[in-house]
Amino acid sequence: MVTFIPFGEKPNRDGVLYVLQLLRRNKLIEDYMIVESSRVELLAERIPQDKAYIIGDHLATYGIVEKLKPGSLISLDAHTDLMHDYLDHGSWLAYALEEHILNRAVVLAPVLMIPTTERTQLWTRRVKIFPALLRSRKVRGKWRAYKNLQTNSLDEILAETKKYLGDEIYLTIDMDVLKPEYKIARFQHGELSLEELLEILEEIKRRFKIVAFDIAEVSDRIRRSRLGKKAFIEVFQLLMG
Repeated sequence: MVTFIPFGEKPNRDGVLYVLQLLRRNKLIEDYMIVESSRVELLAERIPQDKAYIIGDHLATYGIVEKLKPGSLISLDAHTDLMHDYLDHGSWLAYALEEHILNRAVVLAPVLMIPTTERTQLWTRRVKIFPALLRSRKVRGKWRAYKNLQTNSLDEILAETKKYLGDEIYLTIDMDVLKPEYKIARFQHGELSLEELLEILEEIKRRFKIVAFDIAEVSDRIRRSRLGKKAFIEVFQLLMG
């Protein structure tokens, strides 16, 4: 079964319901459920224990992992979602780690290393970040490069990921990890082509036991995006196959 969670603001809710009809038209799903909630705190008690979730606002992943308690998580996302001011789509992963809903996590292919401000802190414990392109951070007064998908092989990155997380993972794919021309999510898009994303997902499937997955940040922009529809269908088919 596939669980559809039209969570968040109207563009996200409409986007999730649109891709439900898209998958039905293409005869890619038969058994499904729609779960509605206006508050993330209620999601864990409402959603079923499923293998596949299609969600709007990425905050819904917090409710899913609260339900499933998977231990380890891989996130493919243009953003780290590790801000630590209040619980929302930009901080759900930080809070899931802080509250020990998750033990460890890896974020693959983010664009932004979200800076700290006087109001926020960037959560850094029990999580590893592998950006899409070469980026650096300041460690004890010196600039050091992150391991990244531009200058390191995918094999090397995923080997380190498996050593860190173990064999079983929950997988979340924020569709904004794709380049801007795919026009799926509402916010800043990332730096991966569809071909690059599919290659990463194929390798994750080969190396890990995926206990469940979600496809997140689907907005109503996808209605008007031929590339977006193609990307969503191919990602869904690969993960369900």
